[in-house]
Amino acid sequence: MAVAVPRLITAAPLDVLADASGRNEGAEMPGENFPGSAYFFADDMFQDPPAIAGSSKHVLRLETVPAAPVSVFRGLTPLDAYRAVNCLTSAIYYEAGNEPEEGQRAVAQVVLNRVRSPLWPHSVCGVVYEGSERADLRCQFTFSCDGSMARPSDLQSWMRARRIAEQALAGRVYAPVGLATFYHTLAVRPSWAASKRPVAVIGAHIFYRSPGFHGTQVAFRVPYSGQEHQSGPARRSWPSEAVATERNAPPTDEVRNPPPASITPDVQDDLPPSTIRPEYRNSGRPLI
Repeated sequence: MAVAVPRLITAAPLDVLADASGRNEGAEMPGENFPGSAYFFADDMFQDPPAIAGSSKHVLRLETVPAAPVSVFRGLTPLDAYRAVNCLTSAIYYEAGNEPEEGQRAVAQVVLNRVRSPLWPHSVCGVVYEGSERADLRCQFTFSCDGSMARPSDLQSWMRARRIAEQALAGRVYAPVGLATFYHTLAVRPSWAASKRPVAVIGAHIFYRSPGFHGTQVAFRVPYSGQEHQSGPARRSWPSEAVATERNAPPTDEVRNPPPASITPDVQDDLPPSTIRPEYRNSGRPLI
């Protein structure tokens, strides 16, 4: 008889099944049950499995992968450095603000993995806010284009995310995500997930790496540019220069008090002179 075992089972109580014959004396008998009584009669079947060195209850590894290469992300100027920290903090806060520290470090590592990959922009802010100008909510990180950033942030949670961002930029690699460059919450199943290699479940997200060359360490050799040309989401519409000039121009007397419309008849050589009295010539025209 064939038995199918689910892939993600972390501990199977096979030892309990092996000596099941000797455990009948502790079995629940008819008339002795009550709501929740099965837990107590199960004895030690719900014991946690032995801990593995360096493991965490928030991390479920799905694949043995090498860690991302160590790299320090240092801005060329103090402004570049400030923008990099602020952009990475925003990604951590809005993507995993309520998660344990492992989940936040995993999100930070994905952002920095993308910075080192040839498939994404080579700046932290460029990766975080890629596609934020789109109005169809198909930006790379949803918080940058769905209005999440308009909500006030919690100071304590923000400072926690900033600390993790600073450590990640200083070269602290979070190894469990390996070379992952994609993730999604466990509540959804996007169409692209089938084409990626799952690496780990950390917190509320499952992380993936690209198959083939772009999922190997050789692909993550693009140097960090050190330049951060933006500090937040891109604008969705850019006004023309003429409109911007008119909007920013100070009011003038000509605008506040426009001259009265001329009542002088237009000169048209090929038409006979008008018989309309001058004071009624503009009647019927819209005022604005």
